[in-house]
Amino acid sequence: MNGKVVIVTGATNGIGEITAIELARKGAEVVVISRSKSKLENTISKIKAETGNQNVSYIQADLSSLADIRRAAEEFLETHTRLDVLVNNAGAFFNDRKESVDGNEMTFALNHLNYFLLTNLLLDTIKETAQETGDARIINVSSGAHTGGKVNFNDIQATNNYSGFGRYSESKLMNILFTYELARRLDTTNVTVNALHPGFVNTGFGMNNGGWLAKGLGLIQSLVAISPEKGASTQIYLASSPEVKGITGKYWVDSKQKSSSSASHDVASQERLWQISENLVGMTSPQPA
Repeated sequence: MNGKVVIVTGATNGIGEITAIELARKGAEVVVISRSKSKLENTISKIKAETGNQNVSYIQADLSSLADIRRAAEEFLETHTRLDVLVNNAGAFFNDRKESVDGNEMTFALNHLNYFLLTNLLLDTIKETAQETGDARIINVSSGAHTGGKVNFNDIQATNNYSGFGRYSESKLMNILFTYELARRLDTTNVTVNALHPGFVNTGFGMNNGGWLAKGLGLIQSLVAISPEKGASTQIYLASSPEVKGITGKYWVDSKQKSSSSASHDVASQERLWQISENLVGMTSPQPA
């Protein structure tokens, strides 16, 4: 990974932090994007101390905000002309329905529109890097929970009958629909796009909800969840391994290709989600490469 530039979002704890640490250990220049400045500063110091790699920096941004996503992309592009690996890792579970600053339902905003907009804003640079080096990678962290998801295109903002777990599953299905559609659009390039399930990881998932739910999730995680190190292994593999060069449009579990749900392979749904997402973020559609 020496000389390569990597972005990892949501990397101030859990599998994102482990991913950033290990890719820095492999010699990559790592840029971390997350919301909390204090956590970002602590994470950068930790990465430098543990790896000896001083080529680590951060961009502070609330990735549920479209304006912040645009600003983060601009800030990165002001100082970088290449991007070898983008790891879309940031996400959360919201038991109660909330809205982002843009009025989008929060799970949808953070878990899907974030991936969609940030990737597209950086895509020209990723494609240029792939053209020069023969290999650039986009990695979307999804979940096995996608198998229980169904995208309700008639209520994309989940205004009716909101279910926290149902919406989370839906957003993780969106991650895979987006992955497959983007892979198809980039088919003639050297950019690969893959999605993965990290496993049920002990990362403090869902603790932002507080109350009985946070306590219950914390107990379950302490009993049965895997470590963040194990949870991060698949995205580290996809980001760095020469074995997956050229492999695109796949879903991975435990560093192996697996079948995703039948719903995730519906091309009409992939295209429809792309169009809706474009409209919501105010993006004009580029022609497929």
